Amino acid sequence: MKKPSQLSLSPATRTAQALHFINPVHGAVVPGIEPASTFARDGDYMPIGNAVYARDGGPTVEHAEAILADLDGAASSLLFTSGMSAAVALFETLEAGDHVTCPIVGYHGTIGWLHRLVEKRGVKATFYDATQDGALAAAITPDTKIVWIETPTNPNWDITDIAEAAELAHAAGAKLAVDCTVASPCTTQALELGADIAFHSATKYMNGHSDITGGVLSLSETGPFADELRMIRTLQGTVMAAFEAWLLIRGLRTLHLRFERASESAMAIAKHFENHPKLSAVLFPGLPSHPGHAIAARQMTNGFGGMLSLVALSREAAHHVATHTQVFIPATSLGGVESLIEHRIAVEGPHSVVAPELLRLSIGIESVSDLIADLEQALENAP
Repeated sequence: MKKPSQLSLSPATRTAQALHFINPVHGAVVPGIEPASTFARDGDYMPIGNAVYARDGGPTVEHAEAILADLDGAASSLLFTSGMSAAVALFETLEAGDHVTCPIVGYHGTIGWLHRLVEKRGVKATFYDATQDGALAAAITPDTKIVWIETPTNPNWDITDIAEAAELAHAAGAKLAVDCTVASPCTTQALELGADIAFHSATKYMNGHSDITGGVLSLSETGPFADELRMIRTLQGTVMAAFEAWLLIRGLRTLHLRFERASESAMAIAKHFENHPKLSAVLFPGLPSHPGHAIAARQMTNGFGGMLSLVALSREAAHHVATHTQVFIPATSLGGVESLIEHRIAVEGPHSVVAPELLRLSIGIESVSDLIADLEQALENAP
């Protein structure tokens, strides 16, 4: 009998099956947890498997990293205890005098850490306006080592052309790192578009259940740079623990379904509120009226994600809405199954330039009609 040809499976199928996991000993179809902190050696004092000590990783972490590398089309992926620990490890490769670019509006933790490096370590940084044509190109200098972009940016959801940014970075001899937290690999393949590093806060869509923190650096190449990042992670002790890695694997198996639902609901909400009399703007790259819509449609190929922002008519109105929803939960974070609302200025750091009227929404998997009704009733009595 002719042996059947190997099927070419989609990322959604591979992820849902945790890379077609079947335990070779007893046939379980759910990956187990290996919580050991140390691993024995054989009679020749060689490691029995890949693991030696949990600060370097372990079997459960390696399985999660393999799924993430497959999702991102990466040569390798490294898991960290949080998104910030992953970003800190990346910026730890910079030396005094090195230069990095970063959007002026973006995740406040990244911006805050870069300000610290400028003040404490002699690193140079340029914070550019991602809404202005040519701003990124003007921000890059001969000393630039990392071009950091975030697309869509948090919480204004501005769009940067990844392929164009890669050309600019590589022409300057720099590496392009893309914060893909909002645009998961379900919809954006940053490495395929030319990025060297795809960063994710695994706390968000990757896990999707608001019960772990984690960070990911997916790398386009192996070699000295990847080895340095792994060494930094080991020395800092910031590898993800086995239980959190197991929870991440569980969350990843439903990533495509959750992201699809959140994207569809966010689009419906954005369209419903686009010309609402109690709002001055709706910020969502899926709307044709969004300035970055054409680029977003080109590089976000499977939905625009579940993040959008509503701009109220005043700071007081935004505060009222954030404190009077009945379905949306007033809490930080994003990408979970539950919908969240934030009066963003209240949680940003001292370098924030976010509009005080802005409400950041993370759309979950609830009934979209319930979410729309909840926002309507909160807006109804807003000052």
